[in-house]
Amino acid sequence: MDYRTRWPASRLLVAAVAILIIVCASAIGGVAVALMGLTDARTVLLDQVGPARRVVQEVDGALVDQESSVRGFALTAKEEFLDGYRAGQEVEADALAEARRLLTEVRPDLVARVDAISRLTANWRAEYAERIVAQIRAADSPQVDVAGTERGKEVFDNLRGAVSTLEAELAGDAARARTDLDAVADQVLFLVIGLGVLLVVIITAVAVVLYRILIRPLSVLAGQVREVSSGDFEHVVETGGPRETVMLGEDVDAMRTRILRDLEDLRRSNSELEQFAYVASHDLQEPLRKVASFCQLLERRYSGQLDERGEQYLRFAVDGAKRMQVLINDLLAFSRVGRLTREHTLVDLNETLAQVLDSYSEVIERTGATIEAAELPTVRGEASLLGGVFGNLVSNALKFHGEDPPVVRIGVERTDDHWTFTVSDNGIGIDAEYAERIFVIFQRLHHKDDYPGTGIGLAMCRKIIEYHGGTIWLDTGGGTGTTFKFTLPAVEDTEESDE
Repeated sequence: MDYRTRWPASRLLVAAVAILIIVCASAIGGVAVALMGLTDARTVLLDQVGPARRVVQEVDGALVDQESSVRGFALTAKEEFLDGYRAGQEVEADALAEARRLLTEVRPDLVARVDAISRLTANWRAEYAERIVAQIRAADSPQVDVAGTERGKEVFDNLRGAVSTLEAELAGDAARARTDLDAVADQVLFLVIGLGVLLVVIITAVAVVLYRILIRPLSVLAGQVREVSSGDFEHVVETGGPRETVMLGEDVDAMRTRILRDLEDLRRSNSELEQFAYVASHDLQEPLRKVASFCQLLERRYSGQLDERGEQYLRFAVDGAKRMQVLINDLLAFSRVGRLTREHTLVDLNETLAQVLDSYSEVIERTGATIEAAELPTVRGEASLLGGVFGNLVSNALKFHGEDPPVVRIGVERTDDHWTFTVSDNGIGIDAEYAERIFVIFQRLHHKDDYPGTGIGLAMCRKIIEYHGGTIWLDTGGGTGTTFKFTLPAVEDTEESDE
């Protein structure tokens, strides 16, 4: 499928986020509507029905205070009893006015009952309370009008009955408002829970979709890239998913194709290099052997017949031919490191070092050198190459010694997952400014007449160590002499036991 027909990841992400926003906005809108209903129910209960019921109860209390005050005045003829009567009228008037205002908003049909209560209170005061007060003031003494009292009680009971009926009606409204409030609150609770569950489901669904269309294709692509990077360049990289992932997969596959093509070119170049090495090791050395042989024949046959300069020229020719042979052999050895790979095996460096020291036994004895070596570990690699590293470093220590007999110390310590080896001596040392130069091929710090050699040894050491996954450097922080350090990967105990 052409990647141009696929949705890009940005569009997929925008679509997923848009769906999430729409669903969340709808759910939040539903909760908002429910909360508005909850607010309305609370307003009806707390700000309208409840206060209306309380002011009706205040009317009833004010009427009781008025009736009690009139009765007390009738029994004692004391004017102070009328203070409660007059205060009750003020409370009654205010409460009835407030009840009319509140019921006009919530129950306009009950306003007529408030007006009826107002008429009944006025009738009670006119027929009973005011008449009793007037009679007692005229007589200036307590009086009991049994017939009037009974009539006043009947009117007052009717009045309180009307107030109680209105209060009971409002109590029913309050109960219904409370029920509505509870219902709306439950609805809000269910909506909030539903919103939470919906969000969890949506987020889970979005995560699954994103995983399927983004993360999984990237994981598949990463796995294929790892196969290619591990050396399987024939593996074709294919992936699905959004446009960007497909394009990335095609780019990686194009890079794999280029690497494969370059690898073929490199193999062809290595083949040509092997042919050159064969020529160098045979055809180029043959003329050198002839030059050296014939020069030596001339030297033996015409010895004493040539003057001193002629014999010197012959020695120069022989020495030059031999040095060229050594140089060619060293170059061949240098070129073969890492190119002619052999299977890496477990190498006991104690045995390797013992073989190296045995090969240099004559030089060690002649120079009076002392070799101090610690117990060395077992590593994985090519024994001949690792022996060459120790051989070069020990040879340099024996070659570049000072006036005192050479002392070579070989140590090792574990550093995380690597071994760090140290080869130090008490020789003439190397200045810190040459710490990198000495590892460059053909770089010499001394004249060949002072110290023989081709200048390839340390370059060979670096190439061998890096081929084995380590590093080598000149330690410039020590005192006298020269100290080289290099690392090699450590072998796990289980790996050693498997061998």
